[in-house]
Amino acid sequence: MLDAATRDAAVRAAFRSQAASCRALGSPFVATLCDLAAERLTDTHPVGRRVLGWTGNPASSADSVPLRLAGALHALVLDGADPDLAAVYPPRTTEPATLWEAVERACRDHAETILARLDSPPQTNEVRRSSALLPGFLTIAKRFGKPLCLSEVGASAGLNLHWDRFAYRLGDVAWGDPQSPVRLTPDWTGATPPEAALRVQDRAGCDLRPLDPARSEDAERLLSYLWADQADRIARTRAAIAVAASSERKVEAADAVSWLQRRLAVPRPGCVHVVYHTIAWQYLSGEDRERGEALIADAGRGATEAAPLARLSLENDGTEPGAALTLQMWPTGERHEIGRADFHGRWVDWRGWPVLS
Repeated sequence: MLDAATRDAAVRAAFRSQAASCRALGSPFVATLCDLAAERLTDTHPVGRRVLGWTGNPASSADSVPLRLAGALHALVLDGADPDLAAVYPPRTTEPATLWEAVERACRDHAETILARLDSPPQTNEVRRSSALLPGFLTIAKRFGKPLCLSEVGASAGLNLHWDRFAYRLGDVAWGDPQSPVRLTPDWTGATPPEAALRVQDRAGCDLRPLDPARSEDAERLLSYLWADQADRIARTRAAIAVAASSERKVEAADAVSWLQRRLAVPRPGCVHVVYHTIAWQYLSGEDRERGEALIADAGRGATEAAPLARLSLENDGTEPGAALTLQMWPTGERHEIGRADFHGRWVDWRGWPVLS
């Protein structure tokens, strides 16, 4: 077991790393908050003791302790529980010392609430990731000429299960419902996405702790993990929550492997079964990733032209910039990186499938 000093150092390093990520992703406020926590957080109150004594891996690729704390604080602002904290949050500009004074006070005054929130990992639905998914879905539809049956792993509140109800501008191409309250216009580079008739026949998603967009408490929780100075991101997510809340389709509470096993066992003749996930696969245990890969590969071996299978993913591959957009289609099993995209979907670099009939 790590000693206290080693745990403390790991937590502060996680906050510094998260600060750098926030700056790169356009959130100077949360970057400052994380830098302040790295420098000034103490164990003189229960929240500080819990965070600095974190027994797991505090990094963003594991337990995401900095974003757990940032989300807990933002929740106090959103629900009006701490007006003093709200007074130093965006859109106001606050000196770092004043901000940290309010944060420390909030950690003491709302210790029980914050400690409870620290028990759960962050949950977000980055709606703009659908901008990267859409050209992948178009590629699948063009290849097979069939409707899609969707299975999303790590769907959270299911916002990206409803990607076909959004409006898009991908370079020079417009797609989707022009009246949609959710409008996605990423910075687009690369070729024009393929044209294809696209229809969703069935959709489902799973998450270990799914959120219901129709419940105000769940909607607020989802919003709390967004970065407080990114007003456009918050507004976009609110609009997507409204779209998802109007649907009867809810995300199922289940682990990825057992859920995939059930979904892949159902014959789906006449449609393409598409398994997809965005920045979710990395959070599975190593054993579950192996089991999930084996399940998908086994289902792929049984795929036919009449009942094909595809896997579309946007995941961190350790290469910059952004994340890898990867597509594999069966019965051939051919797999390609068809593009790259920003982790929040701000830009898409489209490469496409090498040859489409």
